Amino acid sequence: MKQLLFLLLCFPLFANAQLLGLGSNIVKVNLSSLALKNYSFSFERKISKRVSLVLGYRTEPKGSPPFQSQLENIINSSDINFSRFEIGNTAWTPEVRFYLGKGNMRGFYLAPYMRFSSFDITSPVRYTTTVNGSPYTKDADFSGKITSTNGGLMIGTQHRLFKVLVIDIWIIGGHYGSSKGDLNFVATTPLNPQEQSVLKQNLDNINAKPFKFTNTVYADGSGAKITSDGPWAGIRGAGINIGFHF
Repeated sequence: MKQLLFLLLCFPLFANAQLLGLGSNIVKVNLSSLALKNYSFSFERKISKRVSLVLGYRTEPKGSPPFQSQLENIINSSDINFSRFEIGNTAWTPEVRFYLGKGNMRGFYLAPYMRFSSFDITSPVRYTTTVNGSPYTKDADFSGKITSTNGGLMIGTQHRLFKVLVIDIWIIGGHYGSSKGDLNFVATTPLNPQEQSVLKQNLDNINAKPFKFTNTVYADGSGAKITSDGPWAGIRGAGINIGFHF
């Protein structure tokens, strides 16, 4: 990643601008997202003086959530072990940009877009068992994917810094849509009836409105399943992108 950023920043100093010219394409990397270990790239193609098409790709390796306290407020449950909670994600974002000024992929723009996201989640849910006659707390690790489909609108501005270097600033935007997915827990040893009952009770107590969680604890003790269904919303903005115009 560091090598890519180095090339992005240094290439204009060495490129032959006359040979490279100014074409209809820009490839960009989002610098501001790197602070959150979120790697975001996009490709923009001009189709007319004031209109372009953009395809963005974002990926974040699985790990501890960057805003854990907000997540704990959303999922109001003391039965989830947030210290071991992990999440990663990927997203594809196609958009259409309408430039309001001189055009040619410069100036302020409005960008309606779609976002297709996939979240890889591991959520440990506590339950109590008995070991040698004493209560013992264990984690049931629910793992799986939740996908979302959203539509939104963003306002931004893009300008040329040098012959082939551009800066694209996402000012503010937002999207809204729906999400669904399953998280599964596979028990390493079969759960006894008491463990099944306690796990079922803890799952029933999870409150994450407006998301709807349903659960099934398998009677054979092999594990359990959580199904998530509900709305999804997000904010897009404060993004600084550097790219090459070619």
